[in-house]
Amino acid sequence: MPWYRQLHWQIVIGLILGLIYGVLAAVWGWSGFTGRWITPFGTIFINLLKLIAVPLILVSLITGIASLSDLRKLSRIGGKTISLYLATTTIAIALGLIIVNVTRPGDRIPSDMRDQLQATYQQDAAARTEAAQETRQRTVLQPLVDMVPENFFQAASLNRNMLQVVFLALLFGIGLIQIPTEKARPILSLFESLNLVVIRLVDLIMLMAPIGVFALIAGTITSIAQDDLGQVLELLGALGFYCLAVIAGLILHIFVTYTLLLKTLTPMSIRTFFAGIGPAQLVAFSTSSSAATLPVTMERCEEKLGVSEEVSSFVLPLGATINMDGTALYQSVAAVFIAQSLGMELDLTAQLTIVLTALLASIGSAGVPGAGIIMLVIILEAVGVPSASIALILGVDRILDMVRTATNITGDAAVAIVVATSENQLGTANLSETSDRIRISSV
Repeated sequence: MPWYRQLHWQIVIGLILGLIYGVLAAVWGWSGFTGRWITPFGTIFINLLKLIAVPLILVSLITGIASLSDLRKLSRIGGKTISLYLATTTIAIALGLIIVNVTRPGDRIPSDMRDQLQATYQQDAAARTEAAQETRQRTVLQPLVDMVPENFFQAASLNRNMLQVVFLALLFGIGLIQIPTEKARPILSLFESLNLVVIRLVDLIMLMAPIGVFALIAGTITSIAQDDLGQVLELLGALGFYCLAVIAGLILHIFVTYTLLLKTLTPMSIRTFFAGIGPAQLVAFSTSSSAATLPVTMERCEEKLGVSEEVSSFVLPLGATINMDGTALYQSVAAVFIAQSLGMELDLTAQLTIVLTALLASIGSAGVPGAGIIMLVIILEAVGVPSASIALILGVDRILDMVRTATNITGDAAVAIVVATSENQLGTANLSETSDRIRISSV
């Protein structure tokens, strides 16, 4: 197959063209036209991914759990998954703290630029602080309470209730195991058929991926620039070292932490891994949403990386909710950067507090754009840094959100492969691109 007909290259082309168009639109004052005629296609693409996410989790997890003959296997998989997620997130936070303490990007912010940024984004910062206040009032056990829904339809109606959907699917699957096989078979057959239909729908939705990515990137650039590209360049100039510190940490985490994880605990080659997960990374980058990218992540892990449906249907939805390595790393860098820019020095105790708070906050971060900044407010207040100072970084948050989301889903996939290997459920990776597009004659 020619390279230009392969899905990942089509997404890359869409991303590059969206970047070029966004810059030109900012220069020529086309932000209004872009918002009316281009951005809606990106919104449609995200909505389609969100539309299929809950049905995908529900049917795939139910069929995966129901196929188990021993519930001890489920608890074993769950224990490995949560342990790996907590370990990689802790490493990400520590890596972020090392980078920001060594490079000290906060010392490079001129005082006049700091005052200008705080004044510009003061209103937005106040709104984020208010949202964080609601989160702060939650009790320690509130996540457990939130995980158990009181209404099935309400749980399935919001993608933010992903943990509730996972809980429902687990409960239903366990129930199927508990009844006689001949009674469970008709229901299981129904869900197996539904699973095939949902996977087919994901393939169809991915046909729109290049157009959706183009529209999302173009819309992001014009929404930041607002017909003034010079404003973006000035902002990046002021916060460039901070952005570089975050991005460098994320890149190191991807290519060092996850690479070591795969090389030491799995037989999969690094090239195979990144070739397989590449399209999901690009979709995550353009959507800034782990939840919206979940259908693509699951499809790539199962079809291209050989992860069994039993493992992927449990590990990946859980990861989209509680595994936020990129978000945790960003929060640790941002907290220390803001303190540095205000002339505040954080001692060892304060930075250990950041580690613990960022770890807990990353678990509670929703897999949607901008959720990490709300949790950052809680981290800042935990170490005595004024929460209103998040105004310093809001201007570039959307750009960094794209990179950290790609990191988050990469970590989900790496952990899924490690767990699948430990359970002898990692098949042969299939990197042919024939399934990346739908032949019209077969529809």
